[in-house]
Amino acid sequence: MNNFQEDLLKAYFEYNSLVKQQLDSYNKFIEEGMQKIVDSVGEIQTNVEGFSIKLGKIRVEPPRFYEVRGGYRDILPTEAKIRNITYASPVFLEMTPVYNGVEKPIYTDIFIGDIPVMVKSKLCHTSHMTDEELIEVGMDPLDPGGYFIINGSERVLISLEDLVPNKILVTINEDGTIISKVFSKRNSFRARCTVRRTKEGSWFLEFPAAPPGIPLFAVLRVLGFKSDSEVEKLFREEILCIENDVLYNLEADPSKENAEEYLSKRLSPGQPKEYQITRMWYLIDNYLLPHLGTEEKDRKKKAYYLARMAERATLVAHKKLIPDDKDHYGNKRVKLAGDLMAELFAYAFNFLVKDIIYQASRADVRGRKLQVHTLVRQDALTDRILYSMATGNWIAGQTGVSQLLDRVSFISTLSHRRRLISPLSKRHPHFKARDLHGTQYGKICPSETPEGPPTSLVKNFALFAEITTGIDEKPVEEIVKKLGIEEA
Repeated sequence: MNNFQEDLLKAYFEYNSLVKQQLDSYNKFIEEGMQKIVDSVGEIQTNVEGFSIKLGKIRVEPPRFYEVRGGYRDILPTEAKIRNITYASPVFLEMTPVYNGVEKPIYTDIFIGDIPVMVKSKLCHTSHMTDEELIEVGMDPLDPGGYFIINGSERVLISLEDLVPNKILVTINEDGTIISKVFSKRNSFRARCTVRRTKEGSWFLEFPAAPPGIPLFAVLRVLGFKSDSEVEKLFREEILCIENDVLYNLEADPSKENAEEYLSKRLSPGQPKEYQITRMWYLIDNYLLPHLGTEEKDRKKKAYYLARMAERATLVAHKKLIPDDKDHYGNKRVKLAGDLMAELFAYAFNFLVKDIIYQASRADVRGRKLQVHTLVRQDALTDRILYSMATGNWIAGQTGVSQLLDRVSFISTLSHRRRLISPLSKRHPHFKARDLHGTQYGKICPSETPEGPPTSLVKNFALFAEITTGIDEKPVEEIVKKLGIEEA
């Protein structure tokens, strides 16, 4: 290595930490992610008639600990390790009680629980300390942070590799059927929606909470395109293979007479008719392509999107397009610490909301006055977050997400915080997934992976790899609209 390369390396690492991606991701979760989760709930509708709770701004204060004698005081990571306690910050939420549509005074300081703090993040007391100050409080000035302290143990969240959400991916099954799928993600909810094309050319739709084998055209008719001519206009008729599939599916469509009745019976067999209709619209609005919206005005968008998915499946079947490569890094995304914390917080917060509804009903039955601060049990949120952080068992069934930080050597600690794991099972061969893919160049280290079953499923980021934390889609959508793209 020449002098120029050495100077370049030194200059790069003066401004970039090896755990920068974890810190940036966690900071974004604290600054934006928590508020988005609260906003997605908006207002808690209780079972008490005429009483609801409107949610406002959420705020997180610096880490503190409650002493039996003396109350709350600030705490540093070193003390948390020595005393075997959790390095966490209190979370406060604005709540406005609403009685029969009339808003009462806002409660700005409702304590809803604690959230673990990443060492050296913006919340951490040590993030702005000099080297001398860090040494004085017992911290290593060379330690870049990027880990949590749970019950005195240092734990790191391992990044997860996943397929890109909200993008159509087309694959070919072993039996010759074509699957056009999209992982539709809205807030913390993720729904797998697929259009399956058989060898004969039939299109079938599958989405969460729906039985398999639903004809695509039955859903398109329910979404507002009732006649055959309206359905045909959804597709590109100038491409012969697509037109043939459209005509074939129109001929075999069992929902021509009454699509709404046909689909509602398929989704809720044996139920009363009114319930069937209500449940059908609930599933379509909330579980079918939720990233496009969950309101009635978004239904036509979903019809156009489903038509594009079906077209892609047909074009792949006739070899007009090549199937998508699942191992291509353009078709993958990485869940960093902030994304994982957002999933966990959304799960815990939803449980807190349910608990508030229960406590309100309980207080009403007993004739007690409904006061917001008495309805919130802080343990409801905190316990669920700390359980997952302490055990590594995450909400979607993944295990080993939170691990004890490897302190064998300084290099091993850095490596552990730049680790990346695949959701695929280590027991199966997955030969293609384990292969070194060309698109990993500059992103994934080609040599640092363990031996045995986890080989190439447990990876590490390359030394100079930088991971972005994503941007808001709305400004991009506005630019696209100004360029003349119209909504469905």
